[in-house]
Amino acid sequence: ELSDKIFSIKPKKDVIQSILYWQLNHLKKRTAKTKQRNEIKGSTVKIVAQKGSGGARHASRKAPLFVGGGIAHGPKGKVYKVKKINKKVRKLALAQTLSKKNSDKKLHILADVKKEIKKTKEFNKFLLKNNLANVLIITDTDSLKNINKSARNIRNLKLIKQEGTNIYDLFKYKNVIMTSSSVKKLEERILNEKN
Repeated sequence: ELSDKIFSIKPKKDVIQSILYWQLNHLKKRTAKTKQRNEIKGSTVKIVAQKGSGGARHASRKAPLFVGGGIAHGPKGKVYKVKKINKKVRKLALAQTLSKKNSDKKLHILADVKKEIKKTKEFNKFLLKNNLANVLIITDTDSLKNINKSARNIRNLKLIKQEGTNIYDLFKYKNVIMTSSSVKKLEERILNEKN
């Protein structure tokens, strides 16, 4: 039984898009920094006389014109993060994305894996049989231990815990498999307004 409040709501493009931009922006470090002329260490002596040398007038070696001088318009080391987005909006966007996957028939629920699957061949056979290529698997901790060895080496497949469910991964992979325990925990997390 899936909650209609999560898996049957109408997705809104602008809400999902804003969260997607926010998430991608937080992946970037963007901390490159160059020294301005006032940050260069060295002498402040005027390098040639103002007049009489026959050349241009210069104040110091720190000017961007000279080798070893400051950089005129380089990056200043700012961290350009997108503004804070409220938890409620993030939860809403996650619910809408899951709802979109469900309406597209790309969301599959799997019973918890109680027994360890040791062979990649076995797990791959299961995916091929059910026509599940390019898949994101959202699992609970116990199931992750049981399928991690057999699934981690398969191409175009990603394993994540339910706590790490995010919009970027849901859009990146065509199919989504969720274990029944992870669905329950995810429903609790999204529907709990206090968190």
